[in-house]
Amino acid sequence: MNKITVFVLLLTLMSCKEKVATPTELVAEIEYKIPAKLGEGAFWDYKNNQLYWVDIIGESLNVYNPENKTNKHIKMPAPIGTVVPSEEKNIVIVALNDGVYVVNVATEKIIKLTDVEAENLGTRLNDGKCDPNGNLWIGSMDYSQTNPGGNLYKVDAQGNVDKMLGNITISNGIVWSKDGKTMYYIDTPTTNIRAFDYDKNTSTISNERVVVTIPVAEGSPDGMAIDENDTLWVGLWNGNSIANYNPKTGKLIQKIKVPAHNVTSCAFGGENLQTLYITTSSLDMTEEESTKYPLAGSLFKIELDVKGVHSDFFKKPILKTNQETEDETQP
Repeated sequence: MNKITVFVLLLTLMSCKEKVATPTELVAEIEYKIPAKLGEGAFWDYKNNQLYWVDIIGESLNVYNPENKTNKHIKMPAPIGTVVPSEEKNIVIVALNDGVYVVNVATEKIIKLTDVEAENLGTRLNDGKCDPNGNLWIGSMDYSQTNPGGNLYKVDAQGNVDKMLGNITISNGIVWSKDGKTMYYIDTPTTNIRAFDYDKNTSTISNERVVVTIPVAEGSPDGMAIDENDTLWVGLWNGNSIANYNPKTGKLIQKIKVPAHNVTSCAFGGENLQTLYITTSSLDMTEEESTKYPLAGSLFKIELDVKGVHSDFFKKPILKTNQETEDETQP
């Protein structure tokens, strides 16, 4: 083999190496400007074409209409961890600091469904979503954000509660695969995404394993969505982006840069479920970061080639007789 042949082979090898696909990077755009303190809990209501989201620290439940770009703000009596719509018209389920509540978004009346973890003053309820059977899986977090004193619960339509996982520090993103057989879950400080087998007959989980590990330098995993191909879209706190992972390989597919330092959650919405709506926070930034990201706290969006899936709604809540006759409940 002569020198010219060797040189050509080396160039070919270098060219092949350069062609190894690196994760592509996209950029989200502003959808609705608002200085939310801790925007979270994005949930697309596909029946009414609107986006539910919360401002945890701002203690507000929000209903955003992308058609006319209006945002209905409903004041809550306490920090609100998440929101999911129910099968009953105008009725949503929210997690406050002392329990799970039923809210009528038309009248703004609020009634307690269950006081899960109300006795634990060191924690509050955080993110949650519904399983394929319409149960709410809601997690708690320790106020210190360092102590694993939180839990993951399952709440049914009657307010019955089952503890599903313990030793949780900051319970966050949770989604189910398209076939409903796998649940993915994030406890933020672990810097990973766990998978569980989900049994639809019993609404229980088993076979825990880690499917994605996120380098600390990339940010901390927060809220999460899933698409029709069962790849995961994760908000990165302190990461300025949404990261798209393949849970079968654990690899990063691509990133969406977001004009906010702390990216908290996302949800596929729009007529074809190809618009990814993104919530952010205006907290925990240096003066330099605040100057660099003046839109932090706002809602962002990006149009994607991939489609999302319909998120499951909570079953019609069955309130106890004494609850049905109560006036507005204050935690």
